[in-house]
Amino acid sequence: MIVGFVEVSHESFDLAEAEVTSAAEALGGRGATAGTAIPGLVAVEVPARTTLTALAERLALARRCLLAVPAPRGVVEASRREGAMGDSAAFRRIGQPSGSGRDEDVLRCGQAFKSGGGTINLDRPSRRYWLARGADGADTLLEEVAAVDRPAMARRRMPLLPFRRPVSLPPRLARAAVNLARVAPGGRVLDPFLGTGALLAEAGLLGGRLYGIDRDSNMVRGALQNFAYLGVAAEELVAGDSRSAEFLDPLGTFQAIVTDPPYGRSSSTGGEGSADLTEQALRRWSGRLDPGTRLVVIVPAGGPPLDLPGTLRFRIPVRVHRSLTREFRVYENADVRRSSSSPA
Repeated sequence: MIVGFVEVSHESFDLAEAEVTSAAEALGGRGATAGTAIPGLVAVEVPARTTLTALAERLALARRCLLAVPAPRGVVEASRREGAMGDSAAFRRIGQPSGSGRDEDVLRCGQAFKSGGGTINLDRPSRRYWLARGADGADTLLEEVAAVDRPAMARRRMPLLPFRRPVSLPPRLARAAVNLARVAPGGRVLDPFLGTGALLAEAGLLGGRLYGIDRDSNMVRGALQNFAYLGVAAEELVAGDSRSAEFLDPLGTFQAIVTDPPYGRSSSTGGEGSADLTEQALRRWSGRLDPGTRLVVIVPAGGPPLDLPGTLRFRIPVRVHRSLTREFRVYENADVRRSSSSPA
């Protein structure tokens, strides 16, 4: 295992950190380790350098994945040693806007890289290096392994999809939720409140096998349109009540449940509120989760508790709009046949 670092975005550090850790676990790694704390970065242990590239391809609330360059004699000498490879490079400081001011330490590292035999190319470098200042005031030199494709996330925004609704989870938050669920290629993923398909679309882009339910057949058809537009396919979508609807294989289990229920809108089922509908449906489908897997549900912050099976691993509030805050709740081992109830 090697220690890598992820520079996260500033939207919600708690959610970003949980996303990084969960995604690393899905790739065979684990979360932050002691003695690696650098402000603005999340440390992970991963099997190989290539895993960091795969991690960057998964993440939404992050900017890049990096590896620390060994620097027993300081970052300047380490930069000189890196320059001896003869590549081109660019040097920046983590958290510093492009072109803002002159960072003397960054300049010294760039000069040392040149003196070692490398060249500086700020536009198209073959390698990118970043300086990050630790809590002790000392700099760490990091090489960028892979950048997160944030523009690709923006191209999946609801206004750009063929089937649109005014209320839908932004793709960056949908991807974060899917990562919290530790969706892996080939894993069966269920959303019992399908809606426009935003969550399952992100799961499909990570290689998940998609199963969804929605009461409204128009939403099911619309979700299929969005899937086709994004190049993902569903295994099975069902129009019906998620408390009673069934798939072709009534005994099939799932490796993740991730859902954004219709909170705030009344259920048409016997006049029940959406909270009751959600709890009943999730308790039912939790019984079909494999042990050790996760259920991720997004609810309004301050909403009613949910009496669901499994261990509540964490709950993270995130401001979605100025007046709307959602809470990401993650349950683990949520299997009614194997674990006791744990109200949240």
